[in-house]
Order: sequence, then structure tokens, then C-alpha cells
Amino acid sequence: MKLMDESIREVKDKAESTEQVAVGDAIIAVLPPSPCHSCSHAQTQERSRTTTNRQDSIAMGEFNGDGYVTVGEIPSPRANHMKKVSLLPLVFLIFYEVSGGPFGIEDTVNAAGPLLALLGFLVFPLIWSIPEALITAEMGTMFPENSGYVVWVSSALGPYWGFQQGWMKWLSGVIDNALYPVLFLDYLKSGIPALGGGLPRVIATWGLTIVLTYMNYRGLTIVGFFAVFLGVFSLIPFVVMGFLAIPDLKPKRWSVINLNDVDWSLYLNTLFWNLNYWDSISTLAGEVDNPKKTLPKALFYALILVVLAYFFPLLIGTGVVPLKRELWTDGYLSDIAMIVGGVWLRWWLQGAAAMSNMGMFVAEMSSDSFMLLGMAERGMLPEFFMKRSRHGTPLIGILFSAFGVILLSWLSFQEIVAAENFLYCFGMILEFIAFILMRIKHPNLSRPYKIPGGTAGAIVMCIPPTILICIVLALSSLKVMVISLIAVAIGLVLQPCLKYVEKKRWMKFSHSSELPAFENEESTHSLVD
Repeated sequence: MKLMDESIREVKDKAESTEQVAVGDAIIAVLPPSPCHSCSHAQTQERSRTTTNRQDSIAMGEFNGDGYVTVGEIPSPRANHMKKVSLLPLVFLIFYEVSGGPFGIEDTVNAAGPLLALLGFLVFPLIWSIPEALITAEMGTMFPENSGYVVWVSSALGPYWGFQQGWMKWLSGVIDNALYPVLFLDYLKSGIPALGGGLPRVIATWGLTIVLTYMNYRGLTIVGFFAVFLGVFSLIPFVVMGFLAIPDLKPKRWSVINLNDVDWSLYLNTLFWNLNYWDSISTLAGEVDNPKKTLPKALFYALILVVLAYFFPLLIGTGVVPLKRELWTDGYLSDIAMIVGGVWLRWWLQGAAAMSNMGMFVAEMSSDSFMLLGMAERGMLPEFFMKRSRHGTPLIGILFSAFGVILLSWLSFQEIVAAENFLYCFGMILEFIAFILMRIKHPNLSRPYKIPGGTAGAIVMCIPPTILICIVLALSSLKVMVISLIAVAIGLVLQPCLKYVEKKRWMKFSHSSELPAFENEESTHSLVD
């Protein structure tokens, strides 16, 4: 069946011709049949009444033609066990998905000097962050469910490519998360040298992963307000450092540039790593209070917060000390804090850095685990991924993500960043294609938030970040490229294998009756065709 193109307003105008049908504890509106329907009105009613009993009858990635049409505010039974995330916690969750503070920006000065570093954190958001955030706002409010960008790609390219999107995004997220326990201990090892290596470091890495995993298990709302606390705690020392540094600032230091001595690979990869992952919050859209209004606002406020959190500490650091580019490596901002304020400020900033890495770990694991739950609700993964803890959190998704972090925690910082960026770029290409195809093929679908400029404007907006993706991929080393392509190949084979497992009934797959469903005769068709 074709997805109905009527807007929410048109549906309300025709409310007198609709019927309400009970589905479990919810009430849904059943539209009268149109001439293009291949089934009668009675059949439509019967299908709606039996929705809750058809989980076993829907194959993985095969959905019927009901659209995302909202009539009133209907509470989701899935949310009964946990509170929805409000605006303020959501802003800081996005902040930690993307940034977590200025920790890790030092390499931009090392690679290109102060002027290009400062310009990079002003210009790069225009090229990359704003387009990605706008696409997330539009697509995330169209499909407010936990599968996030998986359902975006599935809607435009079919569930096969939706699965590939989920695989690459989950893998890049787990790789990224493996970085944070490493950085956490790196900031602590100056005060506790035993954490620099050996058995103590291994025990600390595992212990830290278990503790932070338990925080995710306890519930997303706790994580959200914990992110607010971490955000404030992480940024306050830079505010203090800024006030203390005012007498010693020398603006002429900000203009230093040498285009003949720029490590473009390090420069672009550092900017890319610090300013991506805006789309990750889409996998938590099903847990957000009124996502159609809250999500665009949260993305806007988080974008401002991220840019300020990068730019002003960099402005202070490059203006208060003489330039020695070789010193600008990971952790150098804490040395600047020592110069500006003394030991107490250095310890405060190091503690903030450690706590920030904890926050980024927690936010990333929340996104990754809810994405697996959302894929299972769409029938793309076995049903056991839908299992929630008594706190309402995705139990199996959390355990899988934690296991992946532990396996990858032995990698170096550079290897983690390079592999993560490579896989992330592939996923973003699919997102851009899905976004444009949905604009072209289904221009009249209800979009609670719509990027202005029409389809032509949407295409133009995607050109600069696509060029940037090509550059990042071209700068990858052969080792990273080979490992990442092997990971992509595994995903290409894994989806057909899961289809075979489902066909043989070795594992149970089901589609959540509480999600709008779409019909595909074949897995290569669009979800909304």
C-alpha cells in the first residue's frame, strides 16, 4: 500500500469521517479508504484490530503501509517504565554525543597553528555541523523512534541498506566509546602513574566500563541529568581560566599562520572528530518528551553550546602563552591552566576532563544501545534485542555495546579515531542520500520540522559535507581503510544471514505493533513505497 500523503491538518479536517479502533491500550485513527487502496474499509479495520497479534507474521524488514499520521497525543506503552527526556537533559546529551568540552582540540593548533585552528571551529560547523543537525531535526521528527537514522535509510533505500546503516553506525559508535576509558585514564595517570600501563590499567579500564555501563542500565533519565551536571562541571574551569587570563592575553598571537607548514590530515580529522555525531541523538527520539518540538530546540541550543565550548578555551589558550606548536598535544590545556592559575586550576581542569570523558561514554552507549533496540522493533535484529530492564533501558543492547568497548579498549587513540571516522563517513553518505530521496519521492509527507529552501536547497546543503567526507576518506591510511572495508563487508553479509536464520526460525524476529508500519514485497524496496 502507498503511504498516504495527507498532512496532519488534513487528517484533522476529516476527523468526522474517521473511526477509532482499539489496539491494546491505545486508540488509533483509521482513515477511510481511498480509491488507490487495494483493500476494503472493513479489511483495514480488521487489520488494525489484529495488529497486536501479528508480531510473528511479519518478516524482518517487511512492513505494511500505515504512515506516520498523528491524531492527538497518544502515550506509548513502551514508555510506562521510564520517564521521558526533557529539553535541558537532551541539550547536554547532544553536547556529550558531539563534544563533551574542549578536551582533544589541542591537535588543531599542533597541525595548523592558532589562526587556522580558531577559524576551523567557526567555519567547520557551517560546512558540517549545521547541515547534519538540520537533517537530524527534520528526519528525527518525521520518524520519532529509537531506530533513528536506520529507519531514515530504510524509508528511502529499503531495509537492507537500513541494516547496513545501523551496522556501520553501531560499530563506529562502539569504536568511539572505546576511546573514552583510555582518555579518562590518560588524564588521571599524571596524578596516579600506576594507571599508565600494565595490569592496573587493564583492571581500571574494565572497572570503569562496568560502572558506566551500570549507569546506562539504571535509566536514561538519570543519565540525562547526570550529563547536565557533568557539562556544568566540565565547562566552569575554563570560565575561571578565562577571567584569570585576561591580563596576559595578547591578541597578536591569534593571527599566526604558516600555510607551508600544515598537517592537513591531522587538522581535518581532529575537526571532524570533534564536530560530528549530531545524528546520534535520533536513536533516542523515542525516549524524548514531545520530540517534534523538543528535538529541534535541543539541537539548536546544543550547537551554540558546542561551538562556544570549543572556541573560547582555544582563544584563551592560544592568546595567553607563547606559541610552541609541538607542545599542543592531548592534555596541553591542563598545562596552560597550571600557568594561568596554578596547581589547583590544573587539577580542576584534569578532573573536568576525566568527568567529561565519562559523560561522552555514557551518552554514546545510550545512543548505541537504543539503536539496537529500535532495529529489533523494526524486525531487523532478533527479538531478544527488544528486551528492556526493569528501568526501561535496552538490556541486551547495553551488554553488546559494553562487550564491544572492552574488546577494542586496547587500541591506540590514533587508530580508534581513524577507524571511527572512516565508518562514520560511509554512514553519513547513506543519510544524505536518504534525506534527498525522501524530499524528492515524498515531498508532501508530514514534517513537523522542515528545513527551508525546498528540495534544491536540500541538495545544495549536502554538497559541502559530502566533499568533506571524500577528503577524510582519501586521507585514511591503508591499514585503516582495509580494516574498515572488512567491517563494512561483514555487514553486507550479516543481513542476508539473519534473514536466513529468520526463515529457518532458529531465532524469533518480530515487529513492534506500536510503530507505524510499511509494506515491502522485497527487501530492496523503499519502506514507504
